[in-house]
Amino acid sequence: MLLWASSFIALKLAFRTYAPMFVIFGRMALASACFLFLFKKLKVRDFQWSDIRYLLFLAGCEPCLYFIFEAKALELTTASQAGMVTAMLPLMVGLSAHMLLKERVKVKTYAGFLLAISGVVLLSAGARVTQTAPNPVLGNFLEFLAMACATGYSISMKHLSPRYSPLFITAFQAFVGGIFFLPLALGNPGNLPRVFDPAAALSIVYLGIFVSLGAYGLYNFGVSRLPVSQASAYVNLIPVFTVILGWIILGERFTLLQYVSCALVFIGVLFSQDRQAVQELPGVQ
Repeated sequence: MLLWASSFIALKLAFRTYAPMFVIFGRMALASACFLFLFKKLKVRDFQWSDIRYLLFLAGCEPCLYFIFEAKALELTTASQAGMVTAMLPLMVGLSAHMLLKERVKVKTYAGFLLAISGVVLLSAGARVTQTAPNPVLGNFLEFLAMACATGYSISMKHLSPRYSPLFITAFQAFVGGIFFLPLALGNPGNLPRVFDPAAALSIVYLGIFVSLGAYGLYNFGVSRLPVSQASAYVNLIPVFTVILGWIILGERFTLLQYVSCALVFIGVLFSQDRQAVQELPGVQ
């Protein structure tokens, strides 16, 4: 979660110099190149064609659609606000598991979800337009759509984890992402870099190795060993890390109203937790 939180900061730094689609393609290409050195450990022989639709759906949700929404969101809002919206993911995963997998969800979970949603709406309403956040309301909404994609990815990951290693699924995401973003990055000459910026270039390297490979690999491993509802609960740490890193590195600040909004999000998330029952997806051991 710390690595994922830092990705908001790294993306914001990279977007200052390079086009978003070039940045995303760069991180996917770099992650794919790293996996070529680990090819023998991917256990490709375990692949079953009957699972291709699930794997493509997983990769289509994240990184493909997820990064498109997130890249545009970070052009329009601050890293801190985008990070706060990620607090919705555990609730969205829990509700999706209830609707799609018939898991039990208590009334207080729905109440907590609505409270957290109210906090996100209030956070957006209290956002100020700045040079680095020209349209925070739209940006926060696009980040919410990215969380919807992340929900599809988490559910698919749990479905596939009994048959595939976390390393294989992470590599599949990287390869599909690289192919998907190649035409988006190179099809428009305006996306190609015209100058070399050390900070932006290092941000892409960091995103490709430590986030696309490291963070996704660690999360996929966690989901393979835990119920997805428990694994996704750790996402609540992302807003905390993002706000701290945004303050230290980017100098971002919240207004008093936005601090109140953040509190509502966290109260909603905490209120939604069901400590009396462990909600497990099929296949969890």
